[in-house]
Amino acid sequence: MYVTTFYSFKGGVGRTMALVNSAIALAAGGRKVLVVDFDIEAPGLDTFDVLKTPVEKPGLVDFVAAYLDSGQAPEVSEYVSECPDFGTDGGKLWLMRSGHTETYTASFQRIDWGALYEFHDGFLLFEDLKEQWREVLNPDYVLIDSRTGHTDTSGICTRQLPDAVVVLFFPNEQNLRGLTEVVADIRAEGDGPREKKIDLHFVMSNVPDLDDEDRILESKINAFKRQLGLRKDPMIVHRYDSLSLLNQTVFVKERPASRLSKEYREIVKEVSARNSKDRDGAMEYIRRARRTRRWRGEVSLVEQSEMLDRIERDQGEDGEVIFALSELKHWLGDSESAQALLSRVLELGHNDPEAFLRHSEILEEKGESEGASSAALRVLGFENIPAHLVRSAISRLLRIEGKESIAIIDTPAVSTLDVGEKLWVADSLESSDASFAFRVSLYEQIFESRELPESRRSQSRNQLGLLYIMLGRFNEASRLFRVEGKSLQDLPIEDVFNYAMSEWGANEKPPIDAFARVVEMDLTGSDDKRSPNYLQCMAVAFIVTDNRAEALDSLERSREAANTSRQRTEFSCWRYQQANMKDFVRDLDEMQAWIETTESRVQKSKMPVFSKQKQSPSQ
Repeated sequence: MYVTTFYSFKGGVGRTMALVNSAIALAAGGRKVLVVDFDIEAPGLDTFDVLKTPVEKPGLVDFVAAYLDSGQAPEVSEYVSECPDFGTDGGKLWLMRSGHTETYTASFQRIDWGALYEFHDGFLLFEDLKEQWREVLNPDYVLIDSRTGHTDTSGICTRQLPDAVVVLFFPNEQNLRGLTEVVADIRAEGDGPREKKIDLHFVMSNVPDLDDEDRILESKINAFKRQLGLRKDPMIVHRYDSLSLLNQTVFVKERPASRLSKEYREIVKEVSARNSKDRDGAMEYIRRARRTRRWRGEVSLVEQSEMLDRIERDQGEDGEVIFALSELKHWLGDSESAQALLSRVLELGHNDPEAFLRHSEILEEKGESEGASSAALRVLGFENIPAHLVRSAISRLLRIEGKESIAIIDTPAVSTLDVGEKLWVADSLESSDASFAFRVSLYEQIFESRELPESRRSQSRNQLGLLYIMLGRFNEASRLFRVEGKSLQDLPIEDVFNYAMSEWGANEKPPIDAFARVVEMDLTGSDDKRSPNYLQCMAVAFIVTDNRAEALDSLERSREAANTSRQRTEFSCWRYQQANMKDFVRDLDEMQAWIETTESRVQKSKMPVFSKQKQSPSQ
């Protein structure tokens, strides 16, 4: 049960309207909510249609009067009415009105609130009332509509009963002066005998929605922040000019898309985010705690730590919340707590791929390869999960198990990726001996899919062909690059070159006509294709066609292009895979040494790179 008082020092700021809309939003969201009318001098919660009950029961003032008559706290069930039409999603709404209409004045006038506390144990009476709310109704929230100003009853509402106070105010000097003392008194409860820390939420209300050319509103906000010690700007409920307000329309219910409704829901979000027993509120708090500098400026580290401890205690059986808390602890650098929380998540049976992936990461860091591999494989046992999780799990399995992980191609997670996601996974996996065979299998699936757009078919075909050459599967690469029915004249220069390389690897003799076609296409091409890789490939074509000078010149220009490139990596035809620039330049050096020692193309029938090709498991 989380008790929240709505308080304003002055009237006319829409306090009651804010409370009612907040109550309806909470109840409609599945919470059980009790609203209490403690504005005993100007009661009115029961005038809202949504809070009208079939039978009018006595209320708060009658409760106190009955106590004074008998000396015993009455049964609270006789003073609370349930509002109809809130049974959906488990939500409930109760009302404890100020008092019975016909006898209200007499009951109100006979109560001396000061004497109640001084001579009649008033403090214990309201502690008993609060406990009865908990035992009889067990609400998630109690929302109290408080009296304004400095009064005995406002102190009950703002200091004794609540866990939180929503302070509504119009940003003028009168409210600032009045709130300064009230807010100080509320905060003093944290240092008092009860050590009761009360959360404060500040809302500027009834604010005109006008241009602030002279920065009047800005200066007022700064004054309130400075004098009231606010860490962040207050929430705002703007003045809303609508005749619907005359009918006391509950905007969150009847006009949910309105700006006013959104502003009321923001109050609800702020309040629930400090209620560790509210699951959605706990998740919202964890999400906010992962914000960077701005959040840390709003909440002290001590407050954050205390709140996270309460969330862990109150949401300890909810695997999703505890996993989110574990991720936060990991992000904060508390790996020991993160691991303990994650272990609890798995013990709770929280079947979530992200949890297993994090568990796999932790086990790998600890050197427990078998457990890390098992946890990563659990991730791939899920269907229809985000592609980035699939990629991360595959990367870990390939890193731990190597080529044996080729079987992961048939796992539910990979099988249920759409063709675009498969292409993204295949393209984004890091190049390694372990990943090549798996990428081939995935590209083969992609290339065979009818769902693959033609614009991306060429991309996947090219990647698959390059992998075939790198793995020494030259005949398959040759068939892929030279599509049946097409001559060399029909192919782009990159396909002709890769076809020539695959034929050379398959037959251990370079196809002179294909490389000659590459040279011919280069001479008729534009000068914009002068990347380090392009020039490196041309060096190969030139040496095969006995153009030694051009080959060495191409290598030198490739080296210059690599040294001035802003790219970190480049594809190298010397190894048929992506290489960092340092390794790419080293490949150029090896190629130059090979060219300089080659007397003719006949004497060098096999390019050294082909002896380095990996053999895939299917070979």
